[in-house]
Amino acid sequence: MDITFLPKGLHDSGEKKMSTRLQETIDQVDPAKYEAILLGYGLCNNGIRGLHAALPLVVTRAHDCITLLLGSKEKYAAYFQNNPGTYYMSPGWVERNPDSRENADSITTQLGMNRTYQEYVDKFGEDNALYLMETLGSWYKNYKKMAYIDTHVLDDQAYKDQTRSEAASHGWEYEDLSGSTDLLQRLLDGNWDSRDFLVIPPSRTIAPSHDGDIIGLA
Repeated sequence: MDITFLPKGLHDSGEKKMSTRLQETIDQVDPAKYEAILLGYGLCNNGIRGLHAALPLVVTRAHDCITLLLGSKEKYAAYFQNNPGTYYMSPGWVERNPDSRENADSITTQLGMNRTYQEYVDKFGEDNALYLMETLGSWYKNYKKMAYIDTHVLDDQAYKDQTRSEAASHGWEYEDLSGSTDLLQRLLDGNWDSRDFLVIPPSRTIAPSHDGDIIGLA
């Protein structure tokens, strides 16, 4: 088994750029050397839509990485329903969480949300700058809680403390969530039951299913 890591910020770049980068990486795989290609992604804002390969392509039935960190789509759905307005963190997100405003390909940058107040003043005037800062910063108002997902793979008390401090800085609640690496382990082990995984044969592509299965074949 060989592993290829891609930039975390790819998720922030939008469907087209994300799927293009993933397809380019898939196309580089030698089909004579492997039995399958495993994607460590969920649907991720349709970032995996249309992906195809010369080998069977295997992906978890998940909207995004939170399902993989919690261990099941059912657990994620139940928590999401009972806790709207939650911002999720994990060891990986704490370690590799650069400001998306620094990513030239991020939606934040593409929309001009990475500018300072003074830059807005210089370009649009003070009144417009105030309006833009209030509007572009309003996404924080959609959240009221920050949940740290403990995947039980390391001593992460420092990460929990950092997340708790960040939640407090926004005036949000903080909660510890018990995560699981079960889905990731089964993905690597080849235990691909149809309830939790989709196997895409070489002649087909990935498509959103808009139901409890999350993804299907196109």
